[in-house]
Amino acid sequence: QVQLVESGGGLVQAGGSLRLSCAASGRAFSSYAMGWFRQAPGKEREFVAAITWSGSNIYYVDSVRGRFTISRDNAKNTVYLQMNSLKPEDTAVYYCAGGDDDLRPHGITWYRSRYQYDYWGQGTQVTVSS
Repeated sequence: QVQLVESGGGLVQAGGSLRLSCAASGRAFSSYAMGWFRQAPGKEREFVAAITWSGSNIYYVDSVRGRFTISRDNAKNTVYLQMNSLKPEDTAVYYCAGGDDDLRPHGITWYRSRYQYDYWGQGTQVTVSS
């Protein structure tokens, strides 16, 4: 069992930065692929980024590539999402999620599907003002 708690959201002006953290409890964290998703009002939850258990494979949605960076520290049971050059369209509730990928990398199609993730945090609000 893995429990996830996000933090670091807030209000920021366009062009600013935020760093989200997701702290996990449970010994299995280091064996899970971790993802970040977001959901804006009235929209579907969408994939943002994912990282495999070792950090050797990383995936991003095109709209954030070059602006966002996902990373993890397995010793601290924490995954991060550094968000730079934020835009108003990045406004959403951001969720971290953990999924079992059998410790082997799959293609981005696997990681961007929310149905591959077994564990979810409660979400943290990110609001970017113009």
